[in-house]
Amino acid sequence: MILLTVPVFFPLVVGLGFDPIWFGIIIVVVVEIGLISPPVGMNIFVLRSLLPGVSTGTMFRGVTPFVIADCVRLAILVAFPIISLALPNYFFK
Repeated sequence: MILLTVPVFFPLVVGLGFDPIWFGIIIVVVVEIGLISPPVGMNIFVLRSLLPGVSTGTMFRGVTPFVIADCVRLAILVAFPIISLALPNYFFK
């Protein structure tokens, strides 16, 4: 996912004036949400193969609070980019 989308969107994001470090953090969070959320949720299907006694629906219901928390975290990072940029700015400036 990252290898296909970042080369297309990175020049656009930098051209619009957004910080590349912030964009990288946003990309990682979005991919993380994509790997655990239905219907694609690749990590859930890996767990399904390891735990054959647990249904897929049970796993998706169990991961729902984490998907909601990750979406809230993504909204906070988009609303307040200084949160993701504070530590890098502290070390590199």
